Amino acid sequence: MALTSHAPHSRPTRLALAFCISLGLALAAAPSDASELSAAPVRVAGIVVHDAAETLRDFCHEQDGGLWLELPGGMRWELVTSTTDPVITNPGDGEFHPFDVSEVDAALSLVRYPIHNLSAEVFILPFPRRESLESAAGAGLILLSPGVRPLSREHQHAELVHELGHVVQYAVLPDTDEQGWGEFMHIRGLSLDTHTAESAHADRPHEIWAEDFRALFGGTAANSTGTIENATLAYSTQVAGLAEFMQALADASPAAASARLTAAPVARGAVTFSRFGTNASVLDVFDAAGRRLASVTPVVGGSSVAWTWNGEDASGRSVRGEVVFARARDAQGGAVRVVVTR
Repeated sequence: MALTSHAPHSRPTRLALAFCISLGLALAAAPSDASELSAAPVRVAGIVVHDAAETLRDFCHEQDGGLWLELPGGMRWELVTSTTDPVITNPGDGEFHPFDVSEVDAALSLVRYPIHNLSAEVFILPFPRRESLESAAGAGLILLSPGVRPLSREHQHAELVHELGHVVQYAVLPDTDEQGWGEFMHIRGLSLDTHTAESAHADRPHEIWAEDFRALFGGTAANSTGTIENATLAYSTQVAGLAEFMQALADASPAAASARLTAAPVARGAVTFSRFGTNASVLDVFDAAGRRLASVTPVVGGSSVAWTWNGEDASGRSVRGEVVFARARDAQGGAVRVVVTR
């Protein structure tokens, strides 16, 4: 079953495109930092999720007889609050049914792609936007639109991961990367001459990417149909080199580089390991044979996490002169190799 979500942004026409949104979501005006918001969001990896009640309470207000969604940074849309409104062609059961925050959380947790470096906000809408009734995504932002009937778990997972694919694309393959887009389309056996922003929805490069992301990296519920929107294309898992190409983009992105685990000597035999981000877990230090030497508790400060290891194994023996490896248990930031020389 084809997804009904449509990400409101322009697609690459020979990749000479500016970031924009055809349905009013200005990509250049990304929402401000979560610290400026009045809500207490649920955090999943580097993504902030606002449930429908929170969105209604903290980001919606009445004006001129209508209800408006207004996000930090000035983005605003009028919401449709009744299924009897003329823009609603199918009133369903007479109510709007928002996404369940627990399903959004679950769908994110099942994504097999390094999203911990992403900075993005997900707003679960209590009512659809008047100018576009469907879910949308832009750089660092996802808007999940309600249904006119209760949404199945599979639908919620599929739509969320599809929209997340757009967010990932803006982070790792911006429209200005003509070489990257050319390689993506070549792997897909397609051409940017025939697949453009003006193509049918399923033929647009951004939509092909988002569906590939869902199929390759989403969980079981997100891929329950075993299909992608464009039925004329080979299923994503059958395209040689596609998953590897998309994964490599994440590994090479500036965000990934800034979040890598690094090490620096701080005292005789002691080393401080650090990485960007506030996700904290225990860090393990191993010798060259893979034996665990020590486990270090994290300290979160500002926008980074640090672990200070005293250069000794669990028995108190100094390991100066040895090669060791360190890795956080959540696997974020990769592993770092250190020669303890001091």
